[in-house]
Amino acid sequence: MIITVTLNPAVDKTIEIDNFCVGTVNRISSARLDAGGKGINVSKVIQSLGGRSRAVGILAGNNGRFIKEYLDSMEIENDFVFIDGETRVNTKVVDRVKHTNTDINESGPQVSDENLDKLSNKLYKDLGKSSLIVFSGSVPQNVDKRIYKTWIEQAKDKGIKTILDADGELFKQGIKAGPYLVKPNINELEALFAQKINSVDETLKLSRGLLDYGIEIVVVSLGADGALFVRKNSSILAKGIKVEVKSTVGAGDSMVAALALAIDKGYDFEKAVRLSVACGTASVMTSGTQAADLDTITTFENMVEFQYINY
Repeated sequence: MIITVTLNPAVDKTIEIDNFCVGTVNRISSARLDAGGKGINVSKVIQSLGGRSRAVGILAGNNGRFIKEYLDSMEIENDFVFIDGETRVNTKVVDRVKHTNTDINESGPQVSDENLDKLSNKLYKDLGKSSLIVFSGSVPQNVDKRIYKTWIEQAKDKGIKTILDADGELFKQGIKAGPYLVKPNINELEALFAQKINSVDETLKLSRGLLDYGIEIVVVSLGADGALFVRKNSSILAKGIKVEVKSTVGAGDSMVAALALAIDKGYDFEKAVRLSVACGTASVMTSGTQAADLDTITTFENMVEFQYINY
């Protein structure tokens, strides 16, 4: 079983505005609402791939009920803790003329220690050593940034594999617990090491340094340039596939979903590489944070080019 954790979910409101201009009246050409938050996005893509997951996290108010109903309608298993307040709305402004994507993200409600304990109890319910937990995204402002580290350590004690996809202090603290896989993008890797990364060689060297924490796999998304997949004894550089980009929101989550499914199903390394790159590519061609369809993903999977690198 794959469990996805979303501590700070959101209703994703994606609006398209041609020639978006600050300080003037803008007319929306289209709009859509999706259940969002990185872990929830992962669950949606796993569903699209034909896999199963259980989405857990924190929800509040009418927006929280919208998200639960959304997941129920998709038949995605979920088990959330409901709290007082209101789940946030994240607005994505997509300008197809200027080829820009602008995110306006709210903070979300605060979460008490009592409710975090309730969620922690749900987290490990009915899980065995073959299970996998995905920790991704931001946390409410009042939550300790070591929370992923703590939960990853608890999962490891139970023999459960984990994936970490976070940034800033959450990422910095989380890697200390040695999750099975981490998936930073190149900007997050630069922030972690406080340096500009100028080459694949440098990316590989820094990524291999993360393996010293007990991490088994490091996947660095490079945007349009593809992705780097690093293990102790082998590394793969996958090329990006050129497509028309509608929205970059959720592309990293799609890659994480593919990687989680690959681990859960026991796919080999090359299959995992192809599937994750294909999912990320298909994602940028969709509006909002909806999951791409399986046929599109399969088409791109057959187009992925990669090479083993040894520096």
